[in-house]
Amino acid sequence: MRSKNRAGHLLSSFQVKEIQPFSPRFLEHPSGHSGPKRAGILVSHRLNGVGINIDGVGMRAGEHWLFRDLSLAVADGECLVLTGANGSGKSTLLHCLYGLRRPTEGTVEVAGRPPDERDVRFRRDVAVLLDDSDVFAELSPRQHLELLLGTFYADSAGERTAQWLDDAGLGERADVHAYHLSAGQRRRLLLLGAIARPHRVLLLDEPERALDVQGKEWLADVVKAEREEGRTIVLATHHPSLLDVADHVVRLE
Repeated sequence: MRSKNRAGHLLSSFQVKEIQPFSPRFLEHPSGHSGPKRAGILVSHRLNGVGINIDGVGMRAGEHWLFRDLSLAVADGECLVLTGANGSGKSTLLHCLYGLRRPTEGTVEVAGRPPDERDVRFRRDVAVLLDDSDVFAELSPRQHLELLLGTFYADSAGERTAQWLDDAGLGERADVHAYHLSAGQRRRLLLLGAIARPHRVLLLDEPERALDVQGKEWLADVVKAEREEGRTIVLATHHPSLLDVADHVVRLE
């Protein structure tokens, strides 16, 4: 991850604990490795391309600032985890990254362009699972994925679908209508809808919701695989175990 202050200076730092009003409470590397303390500044020593760039971003809800003066860059192959209490701004920041909301101040670039979920090129680069995502109740898991993957892999959609469903533990439920699936199984299907298609950036809002222990282990493996493929991941979570797959953590309070 790379970040800079408003003067544009780069700083080698994995941990940020000194805060300013309305800034993220702290930003840190999960390993606990510390560096010079500066609010709102992060940089990683493993930087390839930059999937997400945030410069001086703030978001206000009425008269209250959820966060302010947030500047960071997330490199290809890195995972940023957002933590914090409900209402702290995690989902709001994800909405900004997908172009559903504009920040009150500052600028955002995702996959090399301003986020706009109406832009076909943007949607092709950015896969997303937000808090209001849902499945089509009348379609089976197999039909969901074949419909999605047929757009990208016309010659191999069926084979790819079977493999994804098996990997997610849905192989035996592949032909059951989605309204007969458990909440955890529907969540796995939603996650497959985000990760099975080509993408450069992955945005996930509390992806662990409704998953059992095995489901959360599968989710952690998914995030690791995404990183190994060089994709940029930002996820909001309340699940402590997902911190283990993060390159960096931002706690909003």
